[in-house]
Amino acid sequence: MNSADRKLNYVTANRFYVEIGGSISAWFTECQGLSVTVDTEKISEGGVNDQQRILLKPAKFSDVTLKRGVTDDFTFWDWIGTVLSGGKARRNVNILVFNPSGETMQSWTLIGAIPVSWKAPSLSADSNAVAIEELTLTYEGLNVSKSNSGRDATKLLVRDGSGYFSSK
Repeated sequence: MNSADRKLNYVTANRFYVEIGGSISAWFTECQGLSVTVDTEKISEGGVNDQQRILLKPAKFSDVTLKRGVTDDFTFWDWIGTVLSGGKARRNVNILVFNPSGETMQSWTLIGAIPVSWKAPSLSADSNAVAIEELTLTYEGLNVSKSNSGRDATKLLVRDGSGYFSSK
């Protein structure tokens, strides 16, 4: 097999972008905290000494922090402002990673994300570093796909009759 036949199916940590509300509003320098944990409860059954039962509890999704250089784009602040004023502010956020060929390899969609923290950069008169702002998001669910674009995930932002987000 020659190198032309080999498919590039790996990603590096620096090849990602984030879509908020279906569009890329800024390039991000960092995305951290994306994880899900399923807690368990272990139960010993009377008379069964060589096994235990494991009950699954609801999933817990960790908060995600996005960092980017400060620009004249007020997307983050406008979103936080909507939350502060009590307005509707939930959005789907797609985090996409791609291979060296530029093909999207995987997409994580934070379903029903809402900003819970915005942090201004540290400023110092003797620094030459880029000013970095942070946005922390919490979310109701997570969808992972191999799709070529996360844009189809924006359809997930529909509440079903029970009040949860679902796909339609």
